[in-house]
Amino acid sequence: MTTEEKKAYLLLKSVIFHKHGLDESEQQILNETAIKLDAHTELDWANQFIEEDYCNAFERARAYLLDKMMELDKDVRLDYLSKVWEANDQKGYVSEIEATAMLKLAADWDIERAFINAIKSLSAK
Repeated sequence: MTTEEKKAYLLLKSVIFHKHGLDESEQQILNETAIKLDAHTELDWANQFIEEDYCNAFERARAYLLDKMMELDKDVRLDYLSKVWEANDQKGYVSEIEATAMLKLAADWDIERAFINAIKSLSAK
């Protein structure tokens, strides 16, 4: 994963977690992701991106991510979004606002049907 991909992935994960206010378990998941990817600088960048304009962070991230994600194969886009779904599920739930945000991104990235099928598959486990 390149530095730019790490930034995009961590922004994606972070902005979804921030949809209802970042809690301690979500922060822990983000920290673990940064450790796993050796991406502490990228996580700091994502946090600064969100803090710049918290109220509009999702829409700003949505525009930023559209450009970045469309450079990647559909399978990679689906993998990133599915991992964010799994991370939300790891904390014990996926809120309606988080699910709606991820579905909007899936539609933007032309992977909506594949993402819905992936969610169904993940839920069946």
